[in-house]
Amino acid sequence: MRPAISARGLSKRFPIQRGKGPGYADWFLALDDLSFDIDAGQAVGIVGHNGAGKSTLLKILARIVPPTSGRAELNGRVGSLLEAGAGFHPELSGRDNIFLAGAVLGMKEAEIRNRLDAIVDFSGVSEFLDSPVKHYSSGMYMRLAFAVAAHIEPEILLVDEVLAVGDAQFQKKCLQRMENLSQSGQTILFVSHSIQAVARLCTRAMWIDRGKLLMEGPVAEVIAGYLKAGAAKMGERVWPDGPHAPGDEFVRLRQIRVANAEGQTASSINIGEEFSIEFQYDALCGGMVLFPALRLYNEWGTEIIWSTDSGSPQHGQRGQAGRHHCIVRFPRNLFAEGLISVTVSVTTLCPTRSHLAEQDAIHFQATEIQDGTTARGDYTDAITSALRPMLDWSVRVEPVS
Repeated sequence: MRPAISARGLSKRFPIQRGKGPGYADWFLALDDLSFDIDAGQAVGIVGHNGAGKSTLLKILARIVPPTSGRAELNGRVGSLLEAGAGFHPELSGRDNIFLAGAVLGMKEAEIRNRLDAIVDFSGVSEFLDSPVKHYSSGMYMRLAFAVAAHIEPEILLVDEVLAVGDAQFQKKCLQRMENLSQSGQTILFVSHSIQAVARLCTRAMWIDRGKLLMEGPVAEVIAGYLKAGAAKMGERVWPDGPHAPGDEFVRLRQIRVANAEGQTASSINIGEEFSIEFQYDALCGGMVLFPALRLYNEWGTEIIWSTDSGSPQHGQRGQAGRHHCIVRFPRNLFAEGLISVTVSVTTLCPTRSHLAEQDAIHFQATEIQDGTTARGDYTDAITSALRPMLDWSVRVEPVS
């Protein structure tokens, strides 16, 4: 059986213009001799830092840009969501663009009509369906574009950073829809900076760095290799430039770090000792009731801890403008060993609005010294639980008559 996607020797270089003259003094190699196969029905994630070549690869597979050398074969009808509303005609209405997108993929008008209600319901733009999409916000563009791409049911779906736009509820709907497509046998190639989204959706992954394919295989193995190699920031991140820090016009994240029992910044913590996660954010105006929160995920993408400031005197109080310093303390003997990713968020309620949601803000390694003092005691075999707390046990032995 032929692979759904087969690439051999894919390379792509772009000219770099130097100075004000028309000539090009150098070339940027975005992809460097990539070869891989993706079987039909697989959901494959692509990880790598900004500029690694991930988006360039998807644009080549979508036939948006040609490779400089090499070839790529896709066996099946291809749907792509590479940019918000890419392929939409700005002067046409949302309704007309749905039919246009379906026609481009070779669908008959009756097929598109059968899916129209599901597309509109998923997108949430029914009120503006007959308005030109040039008047849509970026969020409306994304919701409609994803709804079209995911409901016209292509055999191969290429998705690039669909979670970068939209609120948490829309992101959840997107992931659920892609999970359903994958389970029904469609092939998905998924690019995302969210490690947990890749781990949740995909069974396999590819790690691309500086245009080269460094690793491919089971998703957990590739993610672990990516994180361990330092491809994602470990231990601490600082955003010195406030206007470009994660957040919006009300809240900006400025710093986050992991501190060990001695208070030192650490990329690795001993699960038998206490540690803390500290972060700072700027509230740019006063009078808001802000709810900061942390989410921690293991390397399989499972959310293992969610916490907000409910134990703080400031919880639910209208805050002042200024820099907020948050310290979240974790007890000893809570975690299992492995790589942990941290997502930090700040929201307001009534109505709910997310001002800051930095996924995979930092990572740290949870390690265990097997000296009999941790929750495992003297047990030496592998333990697969997501958490490993030291609970209060009571054991009583009675004679058997």
